[in-house]
Amino acid sequence: MSEAPTPTSTPISSPSAIEVRKVPIHSVADASELTALIDEGVMDADRVIAIIGKTEGNGGVNDYTRIIADRAFREALVEKGAPAEQVSGIPIVWSGGTDGVLSPHATLFATTDVAADDPSREELRLTVGFAMSEPLLPEEIGRAAMITKVAEAVRVAMGRAGITDPGDVHYVQTKTPLLTIHTIRDAKRRGQTVWTEHTHESMDLSNGTTALGIAVALGEIEMPSDADVMHRRDLYSSVSSCSSGVELDQAQVVVVGNATGVGGRYRIGHSVMRDALDQDGIWEAIRDAGLDLPDRPHHTDLDGRLVNVFLKCEASLDGEVRGRRNAMLDDSDVHWHRQIKACVGGVTAAVTGDPAAFVSVSAAHQGPDGGGPVAAIVDLG
Repeated sequence: MSEAPTPTSTPISSPSAIEVRKVPIHSVADASELTALIDEGVMDADRVIAIIGKTEGNGGVNDYTRIIADRAFREALVEKGAPAEQVSGIPIVWSGGTDGVLSPHATLFATTDVAADDPSREELRLTVGFAMSEPLLPEEIGRAAMITKVAEAVRVAMGRAGITDPGDVHYVQTKTPLLTIHTIRDAKRRGQTVWTEHTHESMDLSNGTTALGIAVALGEIEMPSDADVMHRRDLYSSVSSCSSGVELDQAQVVVVGNATGVGGRYRIGHSVMRDALDQDGIWEAIRDAGLDLPDRPHHTDLDGRLVNVFLKCEASLDGEVRGRRNAMLDDSDVHWHRQIKACVGGVTAAVTGDPAAFVSVSAAHQGPDGGGPVAAIVDLG
């Protein structure tokens, strides 16, 4: 990938330390594990700042389990004392589809207090920033206008996370709109064209365009052209995790990285999987987060210190994995989205020993073709 100019500077805030926990979801509308953490004093309802999770729906355009889970978690926060107006603005990103052994769960991020003299403040520790882009019109999805709007939101979120060096950003989770019949008709009524009229294809398109915006913001690539979108697969971000849905008309951006001065117990790292079987890419992300591991690690070496891993995956465009042909892209019975998600979910669960991993499909411009980015959050104690 070509070298890019330094991202535009953004005012830097002084964020708080972060408490982060992964909790299971026992049914589609269940938020009981969140309320249990609040009742136990692990985190306060009004200090929850982001939630990223997996729901058990079909992962498609009409996956309403995301909306059900969103409502359940927001209602739980309000019930536990968080102001409703504040809760309505919390970024909650749901990736639908727990194919194979993947298990529904949520990763919760909340601010917490760390003493001024805590030695962890001198080290790189987990920090989170959030921003919303300008509204995205249907005709902008897949085009430079969307890339520009996403890039600006990423820069704002970086500043709110207190991150000055793009190299300290290890994970950018987004949620963006995809195209629906309604929004396609809206564009046409206004005399505009859309990149595609296939709504399911627009999921890949929205994710890929968003990833290019992240890559531009972090200086991973130069500004691409409209023609590069979905075609120049050598242009990608190594830290992006992009999802799309019908729930919003803006890019919702959560930047997760490390910064000094915040303190706390947690740190994040990242790497990439080069293909669907690349276990080493997952281990590299965990090492990058700060865990010392043997040369040939086993999930028992994690000793409970891995909070969660976050991955994107994609079927390789050449229809092969390590020289062996597969039929995912030609299968008319089960969409390749579900097949590759189940495959990478199984590989990830085998590495970590935990099926509750955030594995999301549709990774255009997110890591190399056939692979995808991996981020890992660890508890350093």
